Amino acid sequence: PFRVGDFVDAGGIKGVVEEIKIIHTVLRTADNQEVIVPNNAITMATITNYSARATRRIDITIGIDYDADLKQAKTLLEELLRTHPKVLQTPAPTVQVRALGASSVDFAVWPWARTSEWFDVQCELLEQIKLRFDEAGISIPYPQMDLHLRDTRSDGQQTTLNVESRI
Repeated sequence: PFRVGDFVDAGGIKGVVEEIKIIHTVLRTADNQEVIVPNNAITMATITNYSARATRRIDITIGIDYDADLKQAKTLLEELLRTHPKVLQTPAPTVQVRALGASSVDFAVWPWARTSEWFDVQCELLEQIKLRFDEAGISIPYPQMDLHLRDTRSDGQQTTLNVESRI
């Protein structure tokens, strides 16, 4: 299911296949570790071959603030995907509102790229999305928590202390 040079998840290890032997397979991980995986561990587990196809979809979820302009954000995302030189136009990239989350409106951003460029395109798009949203004043929310503490004084009166905390 894989060849030398393929990037795989085999036997629970992700890496580039360096050697395939009778008893074991040698993988090189992204941080350049050499991992020797017994072939029986590979054949008894699910194998994902990330290199098997010429193209791959990139799955990005981007949340925007509920107060942000939804149409403007979607237009910016679509424009980024249309103009990025490494994003494939066939199959067509997808930008859709995916969820109305607890603190954000979440977009599913699904461009396609050549498998050999997948990681670079993903990183470039994330950076470009953040920069373009900053320029347009579209905020990407982060988890926040509001605490409301009540203190009952000895005379029965209550005082309320509001504390804003960012987690």
